[in-house]
Amino acid sequence: MDLLLKFKQFIANAVPQLHPSNDELLVAVSGGIDSIVLTDLLIKSKFDVAIAHCNFQLRGAESDRDEAFVHQLADRYGVPLFVQRFNTKQFAEENKLSIQEAARKLRYDWFGEILENKTAKSGNPAYLATAHHADDNVETMLMHFFRGTGIQGLTGMPFYHKERRMVRPLLFASREEILVYANDHRLAWVEDSSNASDKYTRNLFRNKIIPSLKEVFPQLEENLQGNLQRFSEIAELYTEVVAQHKKKLIETRGSEVHIPLLKLQKTSPLKTIIFEIIKEYNFSSAQVDELIKLFDADNGSFIESASRRIIKNRGWLIIAPKKNDIADHIIIEEKETHVHFSNGELHIKKLDGANIQVSADKDVALLDASAIRFPLLLRKWKQGDYFYPLGMKKKKKLSRFFIDQKLSLVDKESAWVLEMDKKIVWVVGHRIDDRFKLTPGTKNVIAIKKL
Repeated sequence: MDLLLKFKQFIANAVPQLHPSNDELLVAVSGGIDSIVLTDLLIKSKFDVAIAHCNFQLRGAESDRDEAFVHQLADRYGVPLFVQRFNTKQFAEENKLSIQEAARKLRYDWFGEILENKTAKSGNPAYLATAHHADDNVETMLMHFFRGTGIQGLTGMPFYHKERRMVRPLLFASREEILVYANDHRLAWVEDSSNASDKYTRNLFRNKIIPSLKEVFPQLEENLQGNLQRFSEIAELYTEVVAQHKKKLIETRGSEVHIPLLKLQKTSPLKTIIFEIIKEYNFSSAQVDELIKLFDADNGSFIESASRRIIKNRGWLIIAPKKNDIADHIIIEEKETHVHFSNGELHIKKLDGANIQVSADKDVALLDASAIRFPLLLRKWKQGDYFYPLGMKKKKKLSRFFIDQKLSLVDKESAWVLEMDKKIVWVVGHRIDDRFKLTPGTKNVIAIKKL
């Protein structure tokens, strides 16, 4: 069947969001064969097309050659052209990204801006069209498999990406079909010399790994295409079951997620459910076993990702932001001297006990350093909390302590405690626990001041 006819059928069946009569398409065009064929097919299918080209300035004269070629392409088809030059290396260095990650962020952020402007002007939705094809999809699935991304990663790339308003109309076509079409229609394109290098992961799969596998499994692409479809259907069932488990386990409290430890331990399959919960917070599959170790760890123990910490707090696991001013559970390590939280700021110092001046300031806690073991946990108080108020040998519930102190409802709701291994060390801004007070034998002091 002619590729153009297959292209039109695929769009009608798999990407019904697109319709030539009312949708404007921004086509990402590098100048390579895939994007050239996509552009030609879209124009012959009567779509309203504009071209967007990114010059990442990574290949010197070759990058400029590609930009000039795309200018000629837009002129030949008579369609609008958007071109943007990026200082990709500088952006990567400033944001501590790989070149690939930097280029990806730069181009999709820019594409998004163009789509927003087009939609605002016309009132009709504009879409981004990329030239990903069937071979790209197989490569993506294999890379996800080796990275351990879970069942969702084995479904490959979707035809339609709602958040980015992106479509992939060539996802059905093989690289061979695209090459035949380009030659039959005498289309010109440019070659990116970096595609021959195995420096990048995708190129390594494309140039070495997949060809080696095809020597053993000649029908590799066809078999994996079938698997992509099967995995997509399996993923639908999988997602439904995982959602049911999450609903039973997860309690959202403000910016935090609370998970009852005993209930989690009884969940099966345990590691799979844990991974599906924590992957949303930038934790990797390798950290699943680390989290399971928290089950038997000391109170206040934690693991962390780039953006979150998972803290064990009594019978709960708490997924909290690392940014202290929005977290309700904050880990304080020994090296820290300043801690911000929603109710203020703590300044922490270590002092010589011989020269200490005892303070009556309720916003200052003077603690015997020999009785303190880090990390400490700063959190909001909750019903059931108790401590041994300074000067008393009997424990008292915080709810009763607040009544005795004649705290207002607002003051009660905003109260925080500093905790160590299930013991409250200080009701912040009110009173320390008697078990951590200074004694005649105190040699070193931890002084904490609330501002």
